[in-house]
Amino acid sequence: MRHANQGKRESPERIHLGPLGDLYHVLLTASWTRLVLSVAACYVAGNTLFALGYLLDPGGIAHARAGSFEDAFFFSIQTMATIGYGQMVPHSLYTNVLVTIEALVGLLGFALMTGLIFAKFSRPSARVLFSRVAVITQWDGSPALLFRMANARGNQIVEAQVHLVLARDEITQEGESLRRLYDLELTRRQHALFTLTWTAVHPLTAQSPLAGATPASLAATDTEIIVSLTGLDETYEQTVHARYVYTAGDIVWGARFVDVLSRLPDGQRRIDYPRFHDVVHVDPAR
Repeated sequence: MRHANQGKRESPERIHLGPLGDLYHVLLTASWTRLVLSVAACYVAGNTLFALGYLLDPGGIAHARAGSFEDAFFFSIQTMATIGYGQMVPHSLYTNVLVTIEALVGLLGFALMTGLIFAKFSRPSARVLFSRVAVITQWDGSPALLFRMANARGNQIVEAQVHLVLARDEITQEGESLRRLYDLELTRRQHALFTLTWTAVHPLTAQSPLAGATPASLAATDTEIIVSLTGLDETYEQTVHARYVYTAGDIVWGARFVDVLSRLPDGQRRIDYPRFHDVVHVDPAR
């Protein structure tokens, strides 16, 4: 899924506030690898700065080698982490003041990281797999746009709802260019219990914004179809959401999805995930 939780591709332009514009949001939404590396980098950088500060007072740390950055750095780590000193201890007034400041910085830093990691662990997220392509094919005797979703987690999403929006470039009667949005109707917008798969169907009726569209016209207007799914996670009892965007190049004409549902000997249903995105072309005359 090219989404929040699986690398989603988004069309709206974002306002760039810089790396520190919304640091909490950046860290909360970052991957675990990026978060751990960022915390480690800040930890090393902070201890390096305090180590340089200790070196300004050569005799401020008892039993430390004079001018040794290594001793000052590890003394800083002991102070920031409140580990407790062994052989090296603060000796001068300047060093004690710097130790006081670093201890406060360490306490605040660990408190912030604890809250951030807890929030990241406890934040519910939907693992919804969207088909990489959407198809336009015959459905119940009429042309329709189809795409499918699967709940890739073992939980259940209760009262799941799908909202489908078409975005494309248009020119008003006054000659102004704008990005116009249209809601696309679905044959079924709500699912009482989203457990396995769900194929969303938008009939291409005369009232549909996609009526009469062609691959060339969709590409010319930079058409995108934005899918938004929300529901209640039965495990966390909190609302979860997933999002995906289909561009004109992601729409396959005259094709249908292959069947991925099968029944096991014990009666349970199974999803063939390796074939989830596969489509087969069909005879237009059928």
